[in-house]
Amino acid sequence: MEAVNRLNLVIEDPHLDTDLKAIALKVFNNQRITFEEGVTLYKKGELGYLGVLANYIREKKNGNFTYFNRNFHIEPTNLCVYDCKFCSYSRLIKERSEGWEATMDEMLELVKKYDNEPITEVHIVGGVLPQYNMQFYMDLFSAIKKHRPNLHVKALTPVEYHYIFKKAKVDYATGMRMMKEAGLESMPGGGAEIFAPEIREQIANDKCNAEQWLAIHEEWHKLGMHSNATMLYGHIEEYHHRVDHMERLRALQDKTGGFQTFIPLKFRNKDNQMSHVPESTVIEDLRNYAIARIYLDNFQHIKAYWAMISRDTAQLSLSFGVDDIDGTLDDTTKIYSMAGAEEQTPAMSTQQLVELIKQVGRHPIERDTLYNVVTDYNEVAFEEKDGKKANYYSLPVLN
Repeated sequence: MEAVNRLNLVIEDPHLDTDLKAIALKVFNNQRITFEEGVTLYKKGELGYLGVLANYIREKKNGNFTYFNRNFHIEPTNLCVYDCKFCSYSRLIKERSEGWEATMDEMLELVKKYDNEPITEVHIVGGVLPQYNMQFYMDLFSAIKKHRPNLHVKALTPVEYHYIFKKAKVDYATGMRMMKEAGLESMPGGGAEIFAPEIREQIANDKCNAEQWLAIHEEWHKLGMHSNATMLYGHIEEYHHRVDHMERLRALQDKTGGFQTFIPLKFRNKDNQMSHVPESTVIEDLRNYAIARIYLDNFQHIKAYWAMISRDTAQLSLSFGVDDIDGTLDDTTKIYSMAGAEEQTPAMSTQQLVELIKQVGRHPIERDTLYNVVTDYNEVAFEEKDGKKANYYSLPVLN
């Protein structure tokens, strides 16, 4: 009710720009905004205005719930055949001495380390190398599912799949079907970057293009499966490039309904070929989350990675359209930290994550990968131990 009242106050503001008022009325009436109106939001929308609209949509779609999940990451390698200018994580093959290459056995040992932890998901993503071919990943997925059948395998982006399918000489439809049969259950959203070719060619010229990225997700959705989507923002793109990116995602979602979550990814400029490009401000980050929530009317969830943007900004984002702050993560995760993320050793206990959500008046829900409720933490009282509050569960941290 409060979100409705705030939106009404915005609509009734006699000083509000006419274009922004028209957009607010569309939001109130559950009408889709146009490409041009998306650009208008970026150019004219002040933070408070955007927050009111985005929070109204957030609460209409997801109430007061804020989701997180219990996961761990496997990053097979940081070596890569591609040379993305924004990437602080990967190393070209000629820089092999600065990288790592995990074997199948090493990855399975990591899975086994969490056998006694209440984990629901393993997230697998990393660099692209010839030896990590289609058969390798099929064998890996099958081995994980054989060892722990209830562990959800969320793995690889279209960047990896495009490469390995091409190398294996199979089309996208066949390749995705074979991955599903091997044990793949969902796809993360990485590799999307910015779809506009005039930007993509400058920052990630040698990997799959926008049409290929979207086509692989479409084939996955045709199998009745789900995936996420991302957008890398805050570098050399302009506002209309962001809207173009979201427009393409919205169009595919209209067609398939297979996307679960949209995740805006903040460009970080540490130790990469774009270090001269300044990073976006926290205000711009929050504006971007809000506009994503307003524009992507057919996406159920908007996610912020707390490890990438800091715990404080993640809390703020929950008032700007975000309803998911991802999972527990652990310090095996290097993709964020190597890019200069706020969290250099990203790990939080369940108690810390729940309290972070509750501190801003939201309702914490542990979910599985498909947004089924695992535990409603709104009324959970954490146990006392030796006079101090103890973690309800220890979350996965590999030392």
